Amino acid sequence: MDKIKVGIVGGAGYTAGELIRILLHHPSAEITSIVSSSNAGNPVFQVHDDLVGETDLAFSSELSGAEDVVFLCLGHGNSKAFLEKTNLSESAKVIDLSNDFRLNADKQFGGRAFVYGLPELNKAKIQQAQNIANPGCFASAIQLALLPLAAAGKLTNDVHISAITGSTGAGRELTETTGFTWRTNNISIYKPFKHQHLGEIGESLEQLHPSSDIEVNFIPYRGNFTRGIFASVYTKADLTQDEARQLYKDYYAAAPFTTVSDKEIHLKQVVNTNKCLLHVQKFGSQVLITSAIDNLVKGASGQAIQNMNLLFGRPEQEGLGLKAASF
Repeated sequence: MDKIKVGIVGGAGYTAGELIRILLHHPSAEITSIVSSSNAGNPVFQVHDDLVGETDLAFSSELSGAEDVVFLCLGHGNSKAFLEKTNLSESAKVIDLSNDFRLNADKQFGGRAFVYGLPELNKAKIQQAQNIANPGCFASAIQLALLPLAAAGKLTNDVHISAITGSTGAGRELTETTGFTWRTNNISIYKPFKHQHLGEIGESLEQLHPSSDIEVNFIPYRGNFTRGIFASVYTKADLTQDEARQLYKDYYAAAPFTTVSDKEIHLKQVVNTNKCLLHVQKFGSQVLITSAIDNLVKGASGQAIQNMNLLFGRPEQEGLGLKAASF
C-alpha cells in the first residue's frame, strides 16, 4: 500500500512538532511538506530541537500539492482564512486542530463538510469523512469522562468539573501566564464557567442524550507543569460504584486508547502517550470520574493521527504505540 502523503501547515507550533515527532515513525505516513511562513528554508530541527538527528526535513513556504491529507496547526480563526486563500485538491483530506469547525454551526465551510473527530464518539462517521475537526484538549478529557453516562441516559443532573492543564496548552508564543517565572510554583484559574470548549462538550452530550437539560460547570486551572490534563468530574447518578465502573468499561471496551482503571490514576501515566485513563468512584449520591490525558497527544496531535488512521482505513493504533515515562 502506498504511504499516506502528509502536509502540515503552521509547522513551528507545539502541535505541529508533536505531529512531526510521531509521523516520522508512522509506518504508513510520509511527510511531504511542513509549511511555516516565518521559517521557510530552515531545517525543522532548528525550531523543534527534540528532532535533532531525527530528520533533515526543512520548512517550506507552501504545500507541495501532492498531499493526501493536510493537518492545519494554525491559531483559532486562521484555518478558515487558510482554506479561503488556498486551492487545495478536492481529494485532499483536512484535519484541523483549531476550533474553527468543531461546532455544528461551523461544520460546513467552502464546500467542505467537517466531522467532529472524537473517535470514542464518532468512529463510524470519521471513517466515512473527508474532513475532521479535531477536538479541543480540555474537551477530550472531559467528554471521555462523561460519554458513558450520557449514552446510558444517566446524565440527568448538573455536572461539576475542575481540570488543570500544562503550560503547552497555551501554545508556543510566550505570554504573561506561560513564562517560567510566572508559572513555576504557581496556580490560577482562567475563563471560569465560560471556557471555549464548553460548546463542543455540550453538543456531544446532546448528541448522545438529546433534550438533557443540565448545566456543565467548568473551572479550568493553569498548572505549573508543561504537559498533561487532569480533570475531576462529578455529578449525581443513580448507580452503585460497581454499576458505574462496569458502565464505563462496557462503553470503552472497543476503544484502544481509553482505559478504565480500577486504581486511582495520575498524570505521569499518560504524558507522551495517546491514552486517556479514567477512574470511577461513588461517594453517596455523587459519581466522581477522574480523567487524565496528554494535552498535546490525545488532546491534539496524537488524536489527529488516530483520526488520520481511521480516514485512510489503517489500524487505529498504528504509529501511536507510545509509552509514558512515569519515573
